[in-house]
Amino acid sequence: MSSTPLVILDLVPISSGSTAAHALRNSLDLACRAEQAGYQRYWFAEHHLNPGVAGTSPAVLIALTAAATSTIRLGSGAVQMGHRTALATVEEFGLLDAMYPGRLDLGLGRSGGRPPGHSANGAGAPAARTPQAAPAGNRTTPNGLLIPPRFSLERLLASPRLALNKRLLQLPGAEPQNYTEQIGDVLALLHGTFRSADGIAAHVIPGESAGIQVWILGSSAGESAQVAGERGLRFAANYHVSPATVLEAVAGYRAAFRPSAELSEPYVSVSADVVVGSDDAAARELAAGYGLWVRSIRTGEGAIDFPAPDQARAHAWTDEDRALVADRTDTQFVGTARHVADKLEQLRDATGADELIVTTITHRHADRVRSYQLLADEWHRR
Repeated sequence: MSSTPLVILDLVPISSGSTAAHALRNSLDLACRAEQAGYQRYWFAEHHLNPGVAGTSPAVLIALTAAATSTIRLGSGAVQMGHRTALATVEEFGLLDAMYPGRLDLGLGRSGGRPPGHSANGAGAPAARTPQAAPAGNRTTPNGLLIPPRFSLERLLASPRLALNKRLLQLPGAEPQNYTEQIGDVLALLHGTFRSADGIAAHVIPGESAGIQVWILGSSAGESAQVAGERGLRFAANYHVSPATVLEAVAGYRAAFRPSAELSEPYVSVSADVVVGSDDAAARELAAGYGLWVRSIRTGEGAIDFPAPDQARAHAWTDEDRALVADRTDTQFVGTARHVADKLEQLRDATGADELIVTTITHRHADRVRSYQLLADEWHRR
């Protein structure tokens, strides 16, 4: 059996013709089946104002799932800290840990928090928002992993929907806390060492000294990778979100790593989008809606209900559309269980990952369940 654990990242997708309630029930069912199939962790993403995604609150989803499962680790992938405080986050996960001790992973994402040296009024925009020159075409690692050109977020970041998202999530006049400081506050509250500038202690009960694993999620070698390394935390790199920058993200984390009480050496998980079918043709049919779904996100309209294959095929694709999603569709692992497992091993070996995170979205719930089961069966044979 492969010694590399597999993790599921679930966005709680809503399929066309279905409802959010059905999506929630499907995710609970999938988590139970994932536990039986031997997956190591089950994480929930956080997304807002996306018509086709019901995963708005990882903490609530974890609570529902913990009550239906017994052994699988549950976590956030990630809590978006740009509109959160350290205290509120530790209190929520402290409550969960009190009820389900030893099973919680607190994954933290930056999501708009200001990096060091950037002012609240927007002067000096974050580096992630600065368009960078992209390579002329795809490249591959020595073992053949595809690294596509860098995708510019300029269009998405300029979306009125993203601005509305920020306005509705934050109190009037509020600004995100510096992310590195925020992570320090989370850790101090969890460890019971928090002191204000004038020496006043803050103790979070429940939450303090909880058996919660803290993870940092990041897509580049920037602030997230740096704070994860410097604090000696676990790091999850997003090949499925930003395949062009996964290698630099992992390298940046490892270069910054300093041993901590929790970790003596770097620990990395890397994500991928996968779809497994009984044969390659069947898998491609199941994955047919993926490109159209990614397009809806990157145009700024928000994730649509995941389309059925015939709906996806009816879309009149333009060259601009194809370019908008090419890095994501080209790096989705689609095929038989053997083929997808081979690609996951390639990703693991290229990045040195200790764990692999897989995300599968199909129109029919039964196909998603079967994809995860086929992959688990193949992975355990290795």
